[in-house]
Amino acid sequence: MSQPKKPRRPAPPPGLVIVDKPAGMTSHDVVARARRFMGTRKVGHAGTLDPMATGVLVLGIERATKLLGHLALDRKTYLATLSLGSSTTTDDAEGEVLTTADPAKVTDEAIAAGIAELTGDIMQVPSAVSAVKIDGKRAYARVRAGEDVVIPPRPVTVYRFDLLATRREEDRIELDAIVECSSGTYVRALARDLGAALGVGGHLLALRRTTVGPFTLAKARTLDQLEEKPELSLDLDSAVAAAFPRRDLDAATAKAVQYGQRIPSAGIEGTYGLFGPDGRVLALASDAEGVAKSVVVLLPA
Repeated sequence: MSQPKKPRRPAPPPGLVIVDKPAGMTSHDVVARARRFMGTRKVGHAGTLDPMATGVLVLGIERATKLLGHLALDRKTYLATLSLGSSTTTDDAEGEVLTTADPAKVTDEAIAAGIAELTGDIMQVPSAVSAVKIDGKRAYARVRAGEDVVIPPRPVTVYRFDLLATRREEDRIELDAIVECSSGTYVRALARDLGAALGVGGHLLALRRTTVGPFTLAKARTLDQLEEKPELSLDLDSAVAAAFPRRDLDAATAKAVQYGQRIPSAGIEGTYGLFGPDGRVLALASDAEGVAKSVVVLLPA
């Protein structure tokens, strides 16, 4: 006799899970673990963290995956440790050493001046082994294939680059810093460029992301905690309310949105959430030419 089929596990509700990523795992590794814990294939992440990095990784579950491309545009904050005295192939501690120099003559004043030059609106060249796409292919994949990779500089904003501590070791200077920056900024490129400007080379020793937009370590859980209790950090309504300006609609206007009709603009800059009279989110929208256009529809099919 055939064995009766096990009842299918119901899909989890849509929302966000804030993970405190451990070192040594890729963001894709974390997504794979979360799919198993949450019982769904519909899991994605907002903003890749390198394997060596730890900290806040935002996961979207079910319909909340539609939010991820918009969440990735927010500010991010990192605790970083930079090393001056050597450069590496990956601009971090996992790469092979390219150059070494004695940093003993690098003064605190020179370090402060170098950090100031890398604060504000700057043009940054991402690391050659980054996930930046060149002609449709990731830069790191081209490097692994033996290609010479040249990535053009691009504008990023470093809102804050504060030095917390300086340690002068025998062959290097270690700097602990807080970096608050725009999405697309590479902290290891800041370490590389600071070392280059000081003439001694530099790379990133350690990195911990503490915030992504409004999401912080205070909301984050380890993978072990998630496995033990596979629950959302924020349901879909709470996630949109936390990450975007809110626009509440009356019943008639909410119905128009549900039928795909355009509604009058709100005068809100950027993307915002549309909420019905029951407090449930309907869509993300933005104003254009006097009307509000849905950017992402979040209603269930």
